Amino acid sequence: MKRIARCMALSLGTIMLIGCTANSPSVSEQPAATTQPTTVATEPATQADIPTTLPVLSIETKSTADDVMKFVTEPVARHVAESIASWTPNYKMPPEPYYEECTVTVADSDGETLLAPCDASVKVRGNWTTVYEKKPLRIKFDEKQSLLWLNDGAEQRSWLLLAEYKDASMLRNRAALSMSREILGADGLYAADSELVQVEINGEYYGMYLLTEQQQVSSHRVDITEPEEGYTGTDIGYFLEFDGYYTNEDELHGFPLDLADNAPLAVYGGGTDEVFVQALPKNSSDPVIPVGVSIKSTINSQEQHDFIAGFVNNVYTIMYEAAYNDRAFVFNDSFTDISETTAITPQQAVEQVVDVQSLADMYIISELTCDADIYWSSFFMDADFGEGGNRKLTFEAPWDFDSAMGNKDRCIDGKGYYASNNVPDVNGGVEGGGEYDTMNPWLVVLAHEDWYRDIVKSTWTRAYDSGVFERTYQLIENDKTTLENDFAKNYQKWDNIRHNEAFVNELSSPARRCKTEAEAADFLLEWLRSRVDFLNSELHE
Repeated sequence: MKRIARCMALSLGTIMLIGCTANSPSVSEQPAATTQPTTVATEPATQADIPTTLPVLSIETKSTADDVMKFVTEPVARHVAESIASWTPNYKMPPEPYYEECTVTVADSDGETLLAPCDASVKVRGNWTTVYEKKPLRIKFDEKQSLLWLNDGAEQRSWLLLAEYKDASMLRNRAALSMSREILGADGLYAADSELVQVEINGEYYGMYLLTEQQQVSSHRVDITEPEEGYTGTDIGYFLEFDGYYTNEDELHGFPLDLADNAPLAVYGGGTDEVFVQALPKNSSDPVIPVGVSIKSTINSQEQHDFIAGFVNNVYTIMYEAAYNDRAFVFNDSFTDISETTAITPQQAVEQVVDVQSLADMYIISELTCDADIYWSSFFMDADFGEGGNRKLTFEAPWDFDSAMGNKDRCIDGKGYYASNNVPDVNGGVEGGGEYDTMNPWLVVLAHEDWYRDIVKSTWTRAYDSGVFERTYQLIENDKTTLENDFAKNYQKWDNIRHNEAFVNELSSPARRCKTEAEAADFLLEWLRSRVDFLNSELHE
């Protein structure tokens, strides 16, 4: 029997060897985000003639103003617009994303109601994805709702619609989250659930989106202690993002990283040569852009800010001293300072303050997907100092894979170590390197430790032998086949596989050659098989 939610509100109305076969277009060397994508409009009647199988999520604005649709067509994230303005003469600043009061309804492909009209607010969300014509959205219901039985039917107020505009397969986030839910879920950790849907806004077909969960603190999501309103004590949970955008947060919700005084790390490439890289700029002329931490959960005091900033930086120092100097450091009782001890081993010192299993899980997910932004953002962690909290830095909630798994030129043949290795920044053009090499220090600092690599290998073996990756292959294959009409309808609305001027210079050569969703899905599948085969040859016990 179908579960129907109701609200009282009423609505107002061989990869590189084969890749893809199409010819590759020419590539601009200029930043693509400054150009507007070209859409090829299709008559609504033509779209209506395509039978689809996905549920339909309908958004109706409460306002009937002529320009009401601007809330979903015009906004660009402020820091992104300011960046574009810095290199674009006479750039007209767009509005920042803003909430529009709406009602939201969900129906299956036969028109049967799955969610009756519910009051909500909807706005554009994201960073650089906000510059595209098809923008990702955030839905914030007035009251908690369950959508499509995601996350076992957990009721939440905030949900996301990812546009998947740069990913011609539209399946990278879906596949990565599916694998992540199995890998992390085996250890009681969180990864967002997701389902593909068709979206309508004010009766206009708006394309296929990935409906998924907001990355947030919740008993059904990142399950850590939430403070009472106005509470200023430090014994709460902290949800954090390793984030190059941390300076865009207010002073209370971001802090810089010290990274053991920017001590060099020996990246792990699987060979014997040691290459040392620093994650922070070495001096004022170094092109490396510093990455810090954004606090994504509620905090109410400077004391809370200073406590978690000190904890995170000291935890990293404990990890670094254990791995590079064979020294054990421990916190005092208030978790504010650390000192050396000989009472425990360096490994035990790390295990006292880091959920090492969660780090191994996230390492595998990161190594598997080869995300180009791994050094920059969307890498989440948390620490819970509330009653029953483990008081350890814990890694979970993986996110943002539309530039991963071969879509950008990273691990393009599926081989080689990546997450524990040095990676090029994303600003250097289409193929290969950027302006500088860097890495994600959390994934590198323990990379050479035999005891840690044993945990990684055990975790990989468990996931591989349980069939996680075979199920992901099947998911991609099934969606490509059974949703053929749904994809066709989306690409009649947004012809952004062929007309990809807005982001073509971000894509790898095989990704650029894909001219249909089926070709793109086949490339994704072949890339993932190659990647799993390589990692299995390296990590399977």
